[in-house]
Amino acid sequence: MSYYERTYRIGFGGGLTPAIKYLLISNTAVFLLSLIVGAGSFSSWFGMTPGTVFSEFRLWQFFTYMFIHAGPWHLIFNMFFLWMFGCEVERTLGTREFVKYYLACGVGAALLHLIVSFLLSSSGVDVPVVGASGAIYGVMAAFAVLFPERVITLLLFLVLPVQLKAKYLVMIFAGISVLLGTVGAFGNADGVAHFAHLGGMVAGFLYLKLDWRTEQVGQWVRQQRESRRVVQGLKQHQAMQQIRERVDEILDKINEVGYEQLDEEEKRILREASQKFSEEKEPE
Repeated sequence: MSYYERTYRIGFGGGLTPAIKYLLISNTAVFLLSLIVGAGSFSSWFGMTPGTVFSEFRLWQFFTYMFIHAGPWHLIFNMFFLWMFGCEVERTLGTREFVKYYLACGVGAALLHLIVSFLLSSSGVDVPVVGASGAIYGVMAAFAVLFPERVITLLLFLVLPVQLKAKYLVMIFAGISVLLGTVGAFGNADGVAHFAHLGGMVAGFLYLKLDWRTEQVGQWVRQQRESRRVVQGLKQHQAMQQIRERVDEILDKINEVGYEQLDEEEKRILREASQKFSEEKEPE
């Protein structure tokens, strides 16, 4: 893939990129709207609720849930991490591809949470999942794939500076999600959809490593369609060839004994062959 051959800008920030800017604005606007409408009813309709997303055909929740947040700090932390990791990822992938990637990670996060909710717990299927965390974890995974050796400085306990390479930092976040998600599945839930975080990372990693870009998907669909068309054409050609051989045999019989000596099956074959041959001729 061409992602690894580009020149990367050093450091975070460097000015807001278009998609990140509009994601920050839209998430903030939706949060303010939820305060006006009422956070409870807003989350029930637009949060991703495993128990109703399919039973009540609320498929839009796979997309809308990632724009809703449970509180101001939830929103602030998510938007901070989106800005911190997202700008460079968008510069590398391009704005259009970044938006597709971001949404794919969000949907992947929702799907994994949905699966785990039904497999491991019945109590969480009626609880709406909200927040951009799953998609943002996917963005972090992209950062680690694109800039694995980039050193990131974090303030441990907001005081102690700790430096880690991007690939190790994302591994730690993934490990924490697995650990806390597993603990929560067995009765010590902390109200955080940890498997959704993991789902966003997995979806993002597979998207980049397997090159699940829409251009590639479209190319694959076109190739499959062309392959089916070619196979169908070959089968039709083979069928017509078999009909011609049978017609030649019948015509030889006519030359020998006359048309009246043909049986009904042979006459039917001649009529159908005549119709097929006329359909093959292009209109003048």
